[in-house]
Amino acid sequence: MDIRQLRYFIAIVEERKISAAAKRLHMSQPPLSQQLKAMEKELGSKLVERSGKYLEVTEAGNALYKNALEITQLMEETKTEVMEVGKGVNGRLTIGVNTFSVSGLPEVLEKFQTQFPKITYKIQQNESSHLCQLVRDRIVELAIIRLPLPLDDFSVLHLCNEPFYFITSKEHPSFDEEISLTEIQHHPLLFPSTEGLGVHYLILEAFSRFKLQPTIVGECSDISLLMDLVSADFAASIVPETLLHRFRGYPINAYRISSSTELTGSVGLIWLKDHSLSKAAQNFIEIIQTI
Repeated sequence: MDIRQLRYFIAIVEERKISAAAKRLHMSQPPLSQQLKAMEKELGSKLVERSGKYLEVTEAGNALYKNALEITQLMEETKTEVMEVGKGVNGRLTIGVNTFSVSGLPEVLEKFQTQFPKITYKIQQNESSHLCQLVRDRIVELAIIRLPLPLDDFSVLHLCNEPFYFITSKEHPSFDEEISLTEIQHHPLLFPSTEGLGVHYLILEAFSRFKLQPTIVGECSDISLLMDLVSADFAASIVPETLLHRFRGYPINAYRISSSTELTGSVGLIWLKDHSLSKAAQNFIEIIQTI
């Protein structure tokens, strides 16, 4: 049996006459009678019996009718769901987010959820280089990363550039609102990243450009712990502006690093080149471009 035959049988049961069922199905009576006989032969059971002018459903027919209703309803629901996924109304958004994230990401996701309330989410946080691999492995479709990184495999949407700040505890002597790398180099620094990765590289490259040697006491990729250590006057640090937005309320002082140093962080959204994105991912890209 197929779904078409189940729909035929539902009409026969509900109309109780072959002629009425055929009219409802916009077909002639003989083919419908043949389909009924074919179903009875396949199932080895009588499904309906004639009682005067009308057909009466047998016990076997009732069992088929009950299941036919459930199956055809499930088929309709499946068809609707698949169409909604194709339009991006339903489905799943899988996205990777850099450890430092993007300050406006909650607003983007809130707007996305308002427009597409049936979408579910898989959000993974990690270092940018690892996020690139997750996209390559198709574990996530999209990733928000920090540059620079080798991106030959990806399409890239540039999201923003942001300045870096020198942060110290409240107990530390204060500086002007802006500070230079020359003033920073002798302060013990705890880098907010792992050696060789994006932010760590950007900071070292900026010092190197000015032929300066920073005093590095360590690195800490756990940002909450880094903020605790800075506020406890364990060391100072250099962090992108986004981090300050995410960790408001910490007892620290923050000084913007002079723009003349050209120490800025670039943030981008990536996805695989020559790969068909889900409609949910396409809709997310459209929304993030508007914010």
